[in-house]
This record gives sequence, structure tokens and C-alpha cells, in this order.
Amino acid sequence: MLDLIADRGAATTPADPRIRTTVRRPWEHPHHWWPRLTEATAHLPAPVGAIDLDALRYNALDMVVRAGGLPIRVATKSVRVRSVIDAALKVPGYQGLLAFTLPEALWLAEEHDDIVVAYPSVDRAALTRLVADEQAAARITLMVDDPAHLDLIDAVAAPGSRPRLRVAIDLDASWRSAALGHIGVRRSPLFSADDAARFARAVAERPGFRLVGVQMYEAQIAGQPDDTGSGDGLIRVVQERSRRELRERRTRIFEAVRAIVPLEFVTGGGTGSLEYSGSDPVLTEITAGSGLLAGHLFDDYRAFRPAPAAAIAFDVVRRPADDIATVMGGGWIASGPPVASRQPQPVWPTGLRTMPREGAGEVQSPLRGEAARTLRIGDRVWWRHAKSGEAAERIDAYHLVDGDRVIDELRTYRGERKAFL
Repeated sequence: MLDLIADRGAATTPADPRIRTTVRRPWEHPHHWWPRLTEATAHLPAPVGAIDLDALRYNALDMVVRAGGLPIRVATKSVRVRSVIDAALKVPGYQGLLAFTLPEALWLAEEHDDIVVAYPSVDRAALTRLVADEQAAARITLMVDDPAHLDLIDAVAAPGSRPRLRVAIDLDASWRSAALGHIGVRRSPLFSADDAARFARAVAERPGFRLVGVQMYEAQIAGQPDDTGSGDGLIRVVQERSRRELRERRTRIFEAVRAIVPLEFVTGGGTGSLEYSGSDPVLTEITAGSGLLAGHLFDDYRAFRPAPAAAIAFDVVRRPADDIATVMGGGWIASGPPVASRQPQPVWPTGLRTMPREGAGEVQSPLRGEAARTLRIGDRVWWRHAKSGEAAERIDAYHLVDGDRVIDELRTYRGERKAFL
């Protein structure tokens, strides 16, 4: 069983923020790190998904340090490997799950008892299953931001015929700049304290529902790198102004909702904003998940440097030119705009790059660079994805590597024959 809290020495444990700069980081030596993974997994057919145990442990503990004492709710979309999710929940500092669909939450509720569904659900079949299962109804919190969500649930099962359902309100955490317009993602239509109070009162007055929480995800802070080497000055200014505005508005929202109903949780944050979120006195927890496996998007933040815990290896199958090597497969794009930061990146051998007109292909990916001249048919190229969940939709398992050997096989959702979105 995957264990992230076993005593393996201080070399890879950033438990004390004062000594984080002295922690040994073997992943910073790529000429050893990647060949070791190649050798450990050489007997496995490509594509090969690998998770390094020391890197995963480092990330899990480092996130706890960065959260500053607030518990971390694990965002399952960013992992999609149950054994990794379960192992994280055993680490002090992690508590509860944020699922991305109701069917996924129903599946996880067979073993876990604190699950928030991140997005509103209009899946009538899943809602029917939820209202018919008192244990699941007690373990799962639905997300709402519109009276129509409540109406749809009531149409599936009238309040008197079902358990009282737990719900949380999703509120817009974006920044509305007078000069730049909307900065952030388009989520909830609820933005102000007045919006929150009005909707909270409507929920509280509806039979069959119990309002227990508030969610505000600050994507413009958590999901936007600030150390990319291009436009970082503007990004930092925007993020700082957004932080100040959000802290004040979130406080007003919390006070407005709490005046109507007591709340069990107020959640926000993300892997990229743990330090900021951890210092917000309104939040009772932080939601994060990508930092565990650490896609390459998170390499470009000033505040932290995660370990590359997960990677995928693809085989070279063609040599269309002296300086081009083509791998079978190549990875899958992350959510967000289809720009370079969201695309998978070849990381070993170093110096490889995708072709501008082809990119990372679903079936094949031509790679150019000096290293391509030395690659032979059958050689392996390691890739990292931008975030952390997308690769799990295409492979059945990650192979857990400890040192120079594979010690376990960790089934993905796909490997457990589950596909939720």
C-alpha cells in the first residue's frame, strides 16, 4: 500500500520551512533522474506512467507546509488515482475530497465520508442515486449557484420524499478590473456579498436542503504562473491587486452568509496559491491536488518548486529526418487556453521540442532538437503534462518507482474502469 508518511529520513521531507532550502532534491539532476526511471521501467510497454515515491512524498509534505496550518481538501480531478488520493488523506494536514462530478462522488463515498462536488450537477440519474442512498447523502455536498439547481433537484425527488441534501454555494472569485475587465475564470454568477446573502437566504428557506459551505476558487492566482520569463511583472501586479480585493470581498461574503446560517467550511485556494490562501482568516480549508503529482505548469511559480513526481514515457517509432525523432503518442492537453503552458512537454532527453505545426499528437509526435539525432527507434522519451489529471484518462496505471525499481502498480480511474468526464 502506498505510504507517504513512513519515516524515510529528512533528506526528502520539507517538514520545517526553515530548512526547505537545504533539502536534497535529486530531481534537480536530470542526467541521473530520468535515466534511472528509464531503467526501472524498461521492461514495461509504452506509454509508461511513472510516479516517483520520494518526489510524491516531498510534494505532499511541502504542500502542508505551504498551507500554513489550514487543512487541504484533495482535488481529485488533479490526481484520478485512488491509491494516491487515499495515501494523501493519511498525511496529517489533508482532510476531505473535492470531486469533479456527482457520479465520481458517489463512487468515492463508498469509502470516504467528506466529499464536496466542485461543480453543479444536473445529472438526473446520479441525483436519483444520491437521494436513494442516505449514507451517500450524508457524505456528499452538492455545489449550487442558481435557484434552477435547487428546482432541478426537487424535480428529481420532492423534499418530503428524500433525505435533506447538503449544499454549498459557489461564488465568483475573479477580479473585475476597471482597466483590464474580467480576470479569472467564468464560474458562478454570484459575486458580491449581497449576491451571496440573497442566495443563501433562498437556500436556507428551501425545504430539503441544508447549506453547509461556501467555495471561492481564485484561478487567476492559483492557476497562473508568475515566473515564466514573459510578462511576469504585469501578472504579479494583477495578482497582488486581486489578492487584496478578494480578501476583503471574501470576508464580507463570509459575514453575510454566516449571519443567515452557520457554515461548516469555507474553501478556496489551489496548488499555486497555498501561501496566500493559508493566510486568509476567513478560509477554513484549502482545496488543492495538482501539486501532488506536479505537472510542469507549476514549475513557473516564485513561491515554490515542486518535484516532478509523475511522468509518461513514449517510444520512438520513426526517424523521418536526421534531426527528428517521432514518438508513438505524445500526451494530452490540459484545461485552459490551448497555449504552450497547457501542452505536454518532452523533458528527457533534454532539448527536444515539438514541431510548431503538429505539437503533441494523440497518436504520434515528431520531436526536433539536437538530442533527436541520437535517439534510435525503440528509445524512450519522457514527458510531463501541464497539470496532473489528464494523463490518467489515457493510461490504466502508474508504476510506483522507489529508487531504481518499480515497487507497485497504482491503478488510475481508467484502470478501475471508471470514466467520469
